[in-house]
Amino acid sequence: MELHDVWFVLIAVLWIGYFFLEGFDFGIGVLTKLLARDRKERRVLINTIGPVWDGNEVWLLSAGGATFAAFPEWYATLFSGFYLPLLLILVCLIVRGVAFEYRAKRPEENWQRNWENAIFWTSLIPAVLWGVAFGNIVRGVKIDAQMEYVGSVADLLNPYALLGGLVTLALFTFHGTVFAGLKTVGEIRARARKLALVLGPVTAVLALGFLLWTQYGHGDGASLVALIVAVVALVGAIGAVGAGREGWSFMLSGVTIVAAVAMLFLTLFPNVMPSSLNEAWNLTVTNASSTPYTLKIMTWCAAIATPLVMLYQGWTYWVFRKRIGTQHIADA
Repeated sequence: MELHDVWFVLIAVLWIGYFFLEGFDFGIGVLTKLLARDRKERRVLINTIGPVWDGNEVWLLSAGGATFAAFPEWYATLFSGFYLPLLLILVCLIVRGVAFEYRAKRPEENWQRNWENAIFWTSLIPAVLWGVAFGNIVRGVKIDAQMEYVGSVADLLNPYALLGGLVTLALFTFHGTVFAGLKTVGEIRARARKLALVLGPVTAVLALGFLLWTQYGHGDGASLVALIVAVVALVGAIGAVGAGREGWSFMLSGVTIVAAVAMLFLTLFPNVMPSSLNEAWNLTVTNASSTPYTLKIMTWCAAIATPLVMLYQGWTYWVFRKRIGTQHIADA
């Protein structure tokens, strides 16, 4: 296996890790409106991700940095062609981080409500836009012979990509609902379980439609295996919720995300960004990659740094593993 193939796999792993972790993170943000009934319950939900949300975003930074260094042509075309949606995602992530930090800085109800509204919208919008972005990457976009995107923002709003956005929103919200049931106690935990049983079938229908569409248009044997794993895991997650097994449900909803994102990357390879104008203009792991020397240096750096980051993040989740409820929240 060539180093550019290795780095395609590593970037896929980074995106899988990001969607697995930030998926329930975004889901919790959406649930501040769907699940919580008052300020105290919203604080419970926010506190379930309070110690970890910023660490989850490290995976996005790593994925973006790795793409820039390993596949500069991919990075340049992606960020120029998808400039507006990616800028909107960036703005949402910035405002979201500020909202987490500033929400509790003042006791006034209006102050906290406004920041909680910001958390909701800046969780929902990226959850949709990531699905739209990856849907377009898999489907192919207007790339010319100079490896430049020549389409418009309107070209990105096609039915396949929009369905991808609905799938990521539904899947992340379901993942967050399961996480809320895993991390809370009392009435909010019971309501999270009921909501998961409602969201689960809706998510399954949307995900099945999108993955079948992907398989029909771009898939092969390997992607079909990933599709089956994703669907079986999602059905298992719904069943585990019904049985009151939050740990198993969270694990299986995570497997769903892992398998679904892996399927998208399997349908891409050896392309990194197909051209809808001419297959000869596709960006591939070969023509979009850095020099072998650059990839070699990056591989050594990643081999040293990645295990340390994963150990630290795993330790963080272990330290903050206990459930919380409204009884743990002091009255404002």
